[in-house]
Amino acid sequence: MQYKGPLILTPQPEGGYTFTSPLLSELVTEGDTVDQALHNVKDALAAVIEAYQDLGRTLPQNTQVQDLAGPVWLETLVTAP
Repeated sequence: MQYKGPLILTPQPEGGYTFTSPLLSELVTEGDTVDQALHNVKDALAAVIEAYQDLGRTLPQNTQVQDLAGPVWLETLVTAP
């Protein structure tokens, strides 16, 4: 299953980056680089989904991508020369 949702990237004063989600307050992860933090989002989301299932809670509406062949709105950070 694929999921979508807003992510907020916050640089940390001591270095590194933190990702959080206003839709899933339990989703918090970090990394030394943006790429590492984004990679860690997968594990954090998997843990949130498991916790929701264990508690019998449903994920917020529209977090699951229903049509894998259709378009999905995506905003991302890209570094260019």
